[in-house]
Amino acid sequence: MNMEFIEALSDIEREKGIAKDVLIDAIEAALISSYKRNFNTAQNVRVDINRHTGLIKVYARKTVVDDVLDPRLEISQHAAREINPNFQMNDIVEIEVTPRDFGRIAAQTAKQVVTQRIREAERGLIYNAFIDREEDIVTGTVQRQDLRNIYLDLGKVEAVLPLSELMQGEKFKHQDRIKAYITKVENTTKGPQIILSRTHPGLLKRLFELEVPEIYDGVVEIRSVAREAGFRSKIAVHSRNAEVDPVGSCVGPKGTRVQTIVGELRGEKIDIVRWSESVEEYVANALSPSKVLEVNVFESEKMARVIVPDYQLSLAIGIKGQNARLAAKLTGWKIDIKSESQAEQELGRPRSSGEELPQDSVSID
Repeated sequence: MNMEFIEALSDIEREKGIAKDVLIDAIEAALISSYKRNFNTAQNVRVDINRHTGLIKVYARKTVVDDVLDPRLEISQHAAREINPNFQMNDIVEIEVTPRDFGRIAAQTAKQVVTQRIREAERGLIYNAFIDREEDIVTGTVQRQDLRNIYLDLGKVEAVLPLSELMQGEKFKHQDRIKAYITKVENTTKGPQIILSRTHPGLLKRLFELEVPEIYDGVVEIRSVAREAGFRSKIAVHSRNAEVDPVGSCVGPKGTRVQTIVGELRGEKIDIVRWSESVEEYVANALSPSKVLEVNVFESEKMARVIVPDYQLSLAIGIKGQNARLAAKLTGWKIDIKSESQAEQELGRPRSSGEELPQDSVSID
């Protein structure tokens, strides 16, 4: 090794962020193993690389003893004092034993160590960059696909999008650009592994944060999300500023904001509802797009009984119960839906004048 090698390490320090001293320490440790392996010795040695010149020296380390039992590890006090009269018992004596052709071995070892450390450092940087992005959204390019996964190029790393995390009917081609949600970042022996999803409710939340400035700025807050990916979603929003309409902000001028999200989710229907501290009002809003006549809350069971006009019953329940199921997920309350006729017959509730509860929500198909 020489000055060019030391300068190369300095370049790596600047470009890769790996300290030169860390690399040299690692090379010295690896050279000890190389020396023992190549020269078939069990003696205790130290390798020293001069930080300025790159000169390498190998020193045998021996303990000063009275009676030498293993000359590879021990030296007599008499012999030690011939080197330096100040040596005492149990001191460590270092004797240079650098082999003549050690430079070739050192160069090979150094190359391997530096390559490995660069790879580890790059993996570490990637892992550190993405571990903070768990539960965030990324855009990647489709590179390849097998029977279980789609692999996306995120720039410095390849991410895994399991086929089970695609919305029903979704298909992608090579070089397609996809937005996906990071569900997990793991540091494996093969490097960082990033797992993505297109079905996670967090994807919907992050898309709204990207498209709605009021959410990004914290004026409008997403309180809850319920999603059946590829079919229908409900999102509850609340404004910290009484002058800002949270539902209108999410819809955007002429519906442009929410339509962008619907397009990204391949036509998934989205109901945007106003969150409320009032359970009755919140549940009524959550059942959008159906109209609600009355909500009765049973705190002990955390259940809400909802009465809707007869002609709205099927809409309130939804196809295969989807609308009611999503409303329950969104609010965290069990919801029992009855038509006005059922309520009159089963509960003895008098038929209303047909006046509906005020609701603040919008459904985007």
